[in-house]
Amino acid sequence: MIQNTILSKFAKRVLHPIKSILFFSMLTSIILMSCSSSGSSNGGGNKVVKTPTNLVVSAVAAGTNLQNPNGDGSGTINFSISATNATSYKILLGNGETKELTDGNFTYTYTASGTNSYTVYVSAYNGTQFISSSTTIVVYVTPVAIWSEEFNVDGAPDPTKWGYDLGAGGWGNNELEYYTSRPQNIAISGGTLKINTIKESYSGSNYTSARILSKGKFSFKYGKVEFRAKFPTGAGTWPAVWMLGNNIDTVGWPACGEIDILEEVGNALNVNHSSLHSPGRSGNTPDTATVSVANGNTDFHVYTMDWRADFIKFYVDNVLYYTFTNSSSMPFNQNFFLIVNSAIGGGFGGNVAPDFISSTFEVDYIRVYN
Repeated sequence: MIQNTILSKFAKRVLHPIKSILFFSMLTSIILMSCSSSGSSNGGGNKVVKTPTNLVVSAVAAGTNLQNPNGDGSGTINFSISATNATSYKILLGNGETKELTDGNFTYTYTASGTNSYTVYVSAYNGTQFISSSTTIVVYVTPVAIWSEEFNVDGAPDPTKWGYDLGAGGWGNNELEYYTSRPQNIAISGGTLKINTIKESYSGSNYTSARILSKGKFSFKYGKVEFRAKFPTGAGTWPAVWMLGNNIDTVGWPACGEIDILEEVGNALNVNHSSLHSPGRSGNTPDTATVSVANGNTDFHVYTMDWRADFIKFYVDNVLYYTFTNSSSMPFNQNFFLIVNSAIGGGFGGNVAPDFISSTFEVDYIRVYN
């Protein structure tokens, strides 16, 4: 109706019949084109983009079965993601890594050892339109040892793995022993490292013992440390397996950070301490926790630290007892080296029993995993 009215008005003004025919044809084509395009526009002449729907996320650990509900230990997850009208996907994998893909079928391998839970966020896109969802996955990664000391070769500790701290005073702890490298104080025999603390007069001190460290030979950033040990008996003894930051020689302590995986004092037997020292949280005010372990000085137990960018967890015999929240502002995000020693007396060891003669700290193995 509108088209006929317009055409009739223009027809009265057109005198030449051929020109009228051509004009009517052109005008009709323009009107028809305009009418036919109105159904696929959003009012501004642009094509309507449909928002994705029906987002489905599937994440299955490789090798999952009844015996291995969290996968075969490879850490590989098979993802299958789909959505109607989706042209691309963005996946936040829950470990700080992001994938942007056009195909939702892919595999990804997690590397953090042990059994870990991750919340995965998925967005399906069509242009600027998107839909999102999330799922939680649990995946097991078999730990891989990156360094180990089994203490299976009799004699002195392996010089390719260990050096010695020698001297008295305990470097600020007011300890009473003089650290030596003598076989009387430190030796491997029968499959264990034995650090012997002895009451004797030596270089001005009344006690001797030993302290070894992996500084300059091995250090690492993040991972799991596991060791099996039996602690000495006697009031005043103070054995420890601990770590210091590699940059201690340039920034000093406590700026370098200190992680005490395990300490025990003979004045409080069977109470194990795990502590972290940092600026403002050092000396007598560290971040710390304790746990009671029966017969720690007569039986071997397994002590574990799981160290990551966001937390540090401590276990005894696979039982978690302390979680420290790590962050980028802390000094616990660099390489650290290992220290094994047995002190006596000092600020933490306390008073020594008058009848103390000697005592032995035994370590069966130390293993560091990725």
